[in-house]
This record gives sequence, C-alpha cells and structure tokens, in this order.
Amino acid sequence: MLTPEQLAAIQASPFKADFPLLAKNPEIVFLDSAATAQRPEAVLAAERTFYETMNANPLRGLYRLSVEATSAIEDARAHIAKLIGAVDAAGKPQGSQIVFTRNASESLNLVAHTLPQVVNLGPGDEVVISIMEHHSNIIPWQQVCAATGANLVYLRLDDNYTITQDEIEAKIGPKAKIVSVTHVSNVLGVENDIPAIAKRAHEMGARMVVDGAQSVPHLAVDVKELGCDLLAFSAHKMGGPMGIGVLWGTSELLDAMPPFLTGGEMIDSVTETGAVWAPVPQKFEAGTQDAAGSYAFDACLTYLDGLGMEAIEERERLLATYLTDELAKLDFVEIIGPREGERHIGAVAFNVRDVHPHDVASILDMSNVCIRAGHHCAQPLLAYLGVSSTCRASVAFYNDKQDIDALVEGLTGVWQVFNG
Repeated sequence: MLTPEQLAAIQASPFKADFPLLAKNPEIVFLDSAATAQRPEAVLAAERTFYETMNANPLRGLYRLSVEATSAIEDARAHIAKLIGAVDAAGKPQGSQIVFTRNASESLNLVAHTLPQVVNLGPGDEVVISIMEHHSNIIPWQQVCAATGANLVYLRLDDNYTITQDEIEAKIGPKAKIVSVTHVSNVLGVENDIPAIAKRAHEMGARMVVDGAQSVPHLAVDVKELGCDLLAFSAHKMGGPMGIGVLWGTSELLDAMPPFLTGGEMIDSVTETGAVWAPVPQKFEAGTQDAAGSYAFDACLTYLDGLGMEAIEERERLLATYLTDELAKLDFVEIIGPREGERHIGAVAFNVRDVHPHDVASILDMSNVCIRAGHHCAQPLLAYLGVSSTCRASVAFYNDKQDIDALVEGLTGVWQVFNG
C-alpha cells in the first residue's frame, strides 16, 4: 500500500507532454509499454535530423556526410556501453562491445547460432533456460539442441514465482555449457537473480546469456554486476526507434564468435576462395546499418539520462505497486504472479473471471484503455501456470495514477457487461 506522499508522486505525469502521441491524444490510456514504449519528441526529431543533415551510407565514404553518419553510429555505441556499465578500468565506455541488430530477438538468434561453436556444444551437453522465457529465448535454443544433440534444461519457478538457489544448483550442473535466462519476465514482471545464476553458470564452466529486453528499459543495469557474458535488448521498448537491437558481449567472447550474417561491411578482405572478417563489432553487422535509428536511439538515451534511470525505476515501482494493489481490490480479477506490487517490474498479468482476455482488451479499447491480451510469446510459462492466455497491463514512467484508475474503471465496466 502506498503512502499519501507516494500517491501524490504519481498523481499526474509531467512526462506525457514529451511524447507526441500521448500529448496529442490525452484520452488514450497506454498500458502496453512492455510490448513497445511511446517515443519522445527528441527521438522523432533526431531521426528526421539525421536524414535532413547527414544522410549517407556509414563506413562506405570518405566525404563529410558519410563520416558524420559513421560518427553517429559510434557515438551511439559509446552511449549504450555507458548505460549498461560496459566501461574499462578508467571508466571509458567500450563501444566496440556493442553490436547493433534489428531487435533483441535477432540478438538472441545471433548468440544461439554462434556461441555453440565457441563452447563446442555437442551430444549430452546442456543448455539451461528458464520456464518464463519469451519465445525468442526458447525457440533458438530448441533448434540448437535438436541440431547438436544437446539437452534443453528448464529452471522452474516455486510457488512464489521465484527461481530458488536450490533450483539453480540442481539444474545448472557440470554438463551445462550455455545458460540463457531473462532478467525480467515479460508476463509476470518478476526479476530473476541473474548474479546468482551467472555465478553458478561460471562455476560449472558455462557461458551466461541474459535477455534484458524487459529490464534495461526499467532498471539501472550494470553488466559487471550481473556477471553475464552476453546481454540482449531492444531500443523500441525504451522509447527508441523500432528496428534497432543491441547485443553486448565481452571482447574476448565476441572475438571468438563467428559471424551470423555475411555480406558487405563485415569483412576485412575477400578473395575468390575465402574471406577475412572485419573486427568486432563490424563482423556481426552485414550490410547497411540503420544509422538514423542508432542516432535516434542515442537521442533517446540522452533524454533518459536527463531523467535518471534510478528515478525512472523508483517511479515505475510506485506505479506497479499501485496497479497491483488496485487490481487486488477487484474480486472478479485474478492476478497472475506475485501479489506484492514492488516485485513487478513494469508488467502485471491478470484475468477477469470467466471473461476471455481478448474480450477484456476489446471492451477496454472502447474506453481508450490499451492493454495486451494473449499468451505474450511465453506459452510454456502460461502452460506451466495452468492458463492459456492472460491480460497484461504494463507501465512506464510516463504513466500516472489516473491511467491506472481508468483501467480499474474499465475493468468494472467489463464485468458489468458480462454480469449485468
């Protein structure tokens, strides 16, 4: 339960004015940021600025526009590295450890297609993931295991929606070569103890991969504190453009991993019979990159820097707590996940008794309340929990108490539609 001071802090949002879609459509209650965030004006302006002032193919020209486009990409790399704590002993961002992809899904596919070669994954070896993974961190590993003869092992949740230390030690053993786990569940909103999982993985000689799609937008993330070897996330869930993904990795590991895609700009030299790869990160970035998207993502990070990730995290925890508390007051609503609001990072899943989630979402839309309904690309988790689909409301820092109150009012209306 929030204090009066905490409620006052989320009563209204001073940030909506920064987001054109929300500012121009104040009637919209957007509670689907776990799927994609809204874009601030700074991001929209940056994308246009790139095309109006420095539009050229990066890396491929010695003229001023091309040089500026190349610098835009490299500046974005350094900014991203700083955001996630990828810095050297002197605090200098390690931009060369930042690989651009199209999205977190592509980043995870890149890892799944290349890391097994580095660790010599084969029959009898184990890849360990959790039951709460997004399909993007399940299907690639299923295919890898089918191709190599390795076994796919699942970390499972206890009744408190936690991967316990006992489970970690039982499932990550000497046969494990790769461990790949989400930092925050896109359905339950719970944060996994990645440092503990990574510690065990490394003790067993395994590599640790983290899906940060739902954590990097909401938490102050430091790759050194996580103890991971690779981290994947997307720009669009942070307010950046769609079509920009990030893969961070240690220099040692990225150097050892072979290319995932081949073609232009990822090579140093080519002959009729072979090729020499370009250094990291270009080795993984075949073809023309979305320089405008990188430039706009850089602008997004500058905007977030102005707010501070710690302040964002604190506001969103208040919002998630209020959301969970208010849903718990509705006797026709079942929360899927922890009842403690502070344990939800952004997302809260729930169902309305005897009403299909698709009907809930459709009726809420009539009141301009936007939520998600379905299996959220996490069907194994939902099957494990005994449900086929759920509603999901997810908050970002630009939401406020009024948005959640509108959701609760809308859910009451949904219940009345089906129950008089």
